[in-house]
Amino acid sequence: MKKILLAIAAIVPFMAVAQDADPFSNIDELIKNTRAAETNIPGAEFPRTDSHNRVYFHYKSPNTQALTVDICSKKFEMKKDADGFFNVVTDSLPVGFHYYFLIADGISVIDPLTTTYFGCSRVAGGIEIPEGKEGDYYRPAKVPHGQVRSVQYFSETQQKFRRAMVYTPAEYETSGDKRYPVLYLQHGMGEDETGWSTQGFMQNIMDNQIAAGNVVPMIVVMDNGDVAEGFNPAKGGMNEFGASFYDVIIKDLIPMIDKTFRTKTDRDNRAMAGLSWGGFQTFNTVFNNPEVFSYAGAFSGAIFGLNTKTAYNGIFNDKDFNKKFHYFFLGCGSEENFGTENLVKQLRECGADAQFYLSEGTAHEWLTWRRCFNQFIPHLFK
Repeated sequence: MKKILLAIAAIVPFMAVAQDADPFSNIDELIKNTRAAETNIPGAEFPRTDSHNRVYFHYKSPNTQALTVDICSKKFEMKKDADGFFNVVTDSLPVGFHYYFLIADGISVIDPLTTTYFGCSRVAGGIEIPEGKEGDYYRPAKVPHGQVRSVQYFSETQQKFRRAMVYTPAEYETSGDKRYPVLYLQHGMGEDETGWSTQGFMQNIMDNQIAAGNVVPMIVVMDNGDVAEGFNPAKGGMNEFGASFYDVIIKDLIPMIDKTFRTKTDRDNRAMAGLSWGGFQTFNTVFNNPEVFSYAGAFSGAIFGLNTKTAYNGIFNDKDFNKKFHYFFLGCGSEENFGTENLVKQLRECGADAQFYLSEGTAHEWLTWRRCFNQFIPHLFK
């Protein structure tokens, strides 16, 4: 494949210029009036976002015949000018994080000027369309910062080495023998253990909430749910997808975390939550092992066709359910259709005190899950 020489630009609308004017005719002016996307690689000026949440892409690739921008499966075909630049302006995009790719002469590639992420069952580019001040909860602030470290361990269950990402609060390094409760936090289908600390900004949310006094300092563990490859019905039914993780978390991961970190090891100090398929895995892990966990959360949980009266040996009908589980949370975006609100209704009919949160204006996306996480963590370990 021919090497593609890339440069991207995004702009604010020029009020003094006619709407049909070529916005790419003065790149210096575009740069002056816009800001670089926060998802750019260090030092890259492009792409840039505008005040209407549009992105203007501008690539020089004279040997390429056709170039298209693919943002969450919405495609924007670019036009090539006389100087060999491909240009396009997107529609206004929803605020939040979006995976995107370039399709160059029919081949899907990653923009080399974007930070890369693991999503869509592959390495992907990403662009953040910034919120206003309402998004400050997930931005880094001048508060004490915890650490996210990569922890390699051997899984006896799978007979191979695995990696977990582990957040420790800012005070962990200086708090002596103090022990901490633990939240096990799972990603969704087609993603991996890095998702929550890259796309999700989990560590910023934790730091800010802890500093504000809203959240108990805790350890957060993020492991690969064995669902990085998208669901393939030919390889087994829904219940089999990611099922290899259930023994790993109970037999390998939790013992390793309790051995390696200063944790509180009783069920009252252990929680689990996950987004999308990670929510499905949370249900299957927590409610099949109620002696291990006492908190549960599902953010846009992929929990379909659940018979709440009989599932998990009828646990939701247990008269002591609300005593055993200190907080039970389900959330979703108002623009997605995962049946979460109806599931909450069914759970409540069984007597389970399921709390519900609706993220207004968001779909099945990271902004929904950041908001859900932010709503969930203040209720843990209190």
